[in-house]
Amino acid sequence: MTTTGDRGFPRFWDEERETLDPARRDHLILDRIRHQLQYVYAELPFYRRLYDAHGFHPDQVRSLEDFTTKVPVITKKMLVADQQEHPPFGSYARPLPAGEIARIHGSSGTSGVPTMYAVSRGDWERAGEVHAMAQWCAGVRPDDIVQVGFPFGLFFGGWGVVQGAERIGATLFPLGVTDSEKHLELIERLGSTIFSATPSYCIHLLSVAERMGIDLRANTIRHLLVGGEPGGSLPGTRAIIEEGWGATVADAGSTSEMYPFQTSVGCTAGTGTHLYTDEVFTEVVSAADPNVPIPVGERGAVVYTHLWRDSQPMIRFAPGDETYLADDPCPCGRTYPRLPEGILGRLDDMLVVRGANVFPSAIETGLRTVPELGPEFRILVRKVGALDELTVQAELGHAALAQLDALAPGDGDARRAELVRRTEDALRRSVAIRVPVELLKPGTLPETTFKARRVVDER
Repeated sequence: MTTTGDRGFPRFWDEERETLDPARRDHLILDRIRHQLQYVYAELPFYRRLYDAHGFHPDQVRSLEDFTTKVPVITKKMLVADQQEHPPFGSYARPLPAGEIARIHGSSGTSGVPTMYAVSRGDWERAGEVHAMAQWCAGVRPDDIVQVGFPFGLFFGGWGVVQGAERIGATLFPLGVTDSEKHLELIERLGSTIFSATPSYCIHLLSVAERMGIDLRANTIRHLLVGGEPGGSLPGTRAIIEEGWGATVADAGSTSEMYPFQTSVGCTAGTGTHLYTDEVFTEVVSAADPNVPIPVGERGAVVYTHLWRDSQPMIRFAPGDETYLADDPCPCGRTYPRLPEGILGRLDDMLVVRGANVFPSAIETGLRTVPELGPEFRILVRKVGALDELTVQAELGHAALAQLDALAPGDGDARRAELVRRTEDALRRSVAIRVPVELLKPGTLPETTFKARRVVDER
């Protein structure tokens, strides 16, 4: 029986799959894991070399616990090295004649040499179904106009939105990266109902709209589909976007290595991001040892596995991200596990300042509780003598700056000092150490048009 949801459309894209009993799903996942292990060991030299070097054989996996505790992980560094030795796609890719390759994409290359990915036609077709299921969960329907603010190039991200929206039958407007004013003008002109971009760009557009005298809460956007960086599931960041746009936010997560398959998507129930574990199996393990499982609810490192991709499968890929799991029932009726706050950040982005561990996402969480601040901020880390010093530079919002400028000089200075104190108190609550704050005028820092670059480490 099909369950009816909003606007008369079915509540689920694939109700049987999305509401399957978790124990039954785990049984299917284990079958696919064992299949993939046998396949990569027999067909892909990269995995045979890795497994032989660790004394592992696929026959050793008889349970999901075996998979976590016995199978070695792979990393981006390993993939880059293998592609350099076996160009262009590495020895972890199935050789494909040109007629069988649907797409060639790659990582954005922001951390070094881009990693190249060849996607077979069968894998590309299957991935479209997963994107459609995820976007349906996020609220996309056939009568929507989907405006895309991701770039269209080497990076996979925007193309995933295209896949899902086209499969659903929604109207697609792939505008890509352009000037911010044009995005806002065309939302109004076309009546776009879905907007997709990074969370930091969605916040940036709030500042642009304020400057243009546009109230985004009165526009036609119903849902925002965000991704490409942490933040879309962080409560403070999500609240600012939702309140400013008058729309719900869904965090659509994945990494370049796991594309074209989407790993997770935010639920309209506001409970976090659902993990499509029967497509991309997701583990959260000890950050110190990826072969050590940790209890549900504890923070740890993410590990991903393609269960169906055969053209270039990732088996226990560790991207270096941190998160935690939840498996309690979701009001939406989907039985997939969730990441309550999405991806919290990258483990290698963690700053160690005077012995304290500080994550940029935690600083963002604190800043987003201060309504007078604008979208842009920067984290500066310097060495002063023998000690590390961390400072946060945060831009004021346009309205807050106007209010300060309207005050008498003495009153303005007092109000600014009070705002600095409140911001530092907010950061102390979120990162548990004192962090000095410098307030800047709007427009001082570079505008975010794709992924935000927040940390400047000068040590």
